[in-house]
Amino acid sequence: MLHYAVVFFVIALIAALFGFGGIAAGAVGIAKILFFVFVILAIATFLFGSIRGR
Repeated sequence: MLHYAVVFFVIALIAALFGFGGIAAGAVGIAKILFFVFVILAIATFLFGSIRGR
């Protein structure tokens, strides 16, 4: 999932470089959502793994 967030961020950078503001804003929005979902899932996995490991 982090990979997809990075891909959308790169797409946003390329779109911004060529002047496509709407596409860049959309790609940044998707990248932010995917990044936060990744962070939440990573924290949940860490917590459940440490609870189960005891």
